[in-house]
Amino acid sequence: MQSEPARLAWITGGGTGIGRALALSLAADGWQVVVSGRRPEPLAETAVAGEGRVHAWPLDVADLPAVRQAVPAIEAQHGPIALAVLNAGMYTSVKLDTFKAETFAEHMRVNYQGVVNCMDPLIPLMRSRGRGHVVLVASVAGYRGLPLASAYGPTKAALINLAESLKYMLERAGIRISVCNPGFVDTPLTEGNTFPMPFLMNVEDAALALKRGIYKGKFEIAFPTRFVLLLKLFRCLPYSIYFPLIRKFTGR
Repeated sequence: MQSEPARLAWITGGGTGIGRALALSLAADGWQVVVSGRRPEPLAETAVAGEGRVHAWPLDVADLPAVRQAVPAIEAQHGPIALAVLNAGMYTSVKLDTFKAETFAEHMRVNYQGVVNCMDPLIPLMRSRGRGHVVLVASVAGYRGLPLASAYGPTKAALINLAESLKYMLERAGIRISVCNPGFVDTPLTEGNTFPMPFLMNVEDAALALKRGIYKGKFEIAFPTRFVLLLKLFRCLPYSIYFPLIRKFTGR
């Protein structure tokens, strides 16, 4: 996909982190960008930084009726959505003394169902035009179970599976789908982590890697490369080797 003036991108979770950095990078390339999120203040700040090419659209992706109203309204005001980066998400570490069903339900409601909610009104519009690109932002935490990520990781594994499952149908309809699997990125989502984060990336480098993958039309956009390759190797290991290695690397 080439970046062209007047093309419209919609980014959820666009007020902070990778979403914000990607919005500003796309805007610098000539895109018009709509950023959504639950908090109006970061969205407004991102819009100001976008110097007229970034537009704030407050939205809770977990609210399906609101999403169903927002997507056609965005198109009515700003034009057809050519690129949707479904990036909104949350992360809470889970320990035995903080294990609550509500934590898992909230992660699934935001990280997984929030993506599905956005695709619900978006796919028919893209299908009617016979074109579009949808990017689901998952995580390398979806490759295999990791300590403290028992609420977060399964939602990202579900997004990877969702992208794989939808690829066949969407491509026949002219719609490209990609899944983005970042490693550790220095964002508000990770700033509370108290454990070592190998190959930690700054947010601008992560957004650039994501943008390059979008422009190349890649199905999986994963970074940083060395960390991704390491975790993909771990994914192939039998449990008898995998669990001791993870315990050694994480100290958990």
